[in-house]
Amino acid sequence: MAVYSLIFEPGWDKHFLKMDKSVQTMIWGKIQQQKEETKTRHLKHGIEFYVAEAGQYRIVIKIDEKEKIKTIHLAGNHKQYEKWIKSQ
Repeated sequence: MAVYSLIFEPGWDKHFLKMDKSVQTMIWGKIQQQKEETKTRHLKHGIEFYVAEAGQYRIVIKIDEKEKIKTIHLAGNHKQYEKWIKSQ
């Protein structure tokens, strides 16, 4: 099983820091799971990002398979996630 390093894109936590502690804990747990090979789905065809789900929240990830690095770009609710997609 591959082990990945995690990198956090500046501003990834813009919405995360405003969430309740219990939600932050749930999302943080899901982010930590990303250190291992986990099931993620492509954000959208032709876009190089993937999305992991933590309850009703989304974590946007970019995966570098060659270097075994996962970069976290966003952790937010569905509305924040949709807005982020449109800005890409």
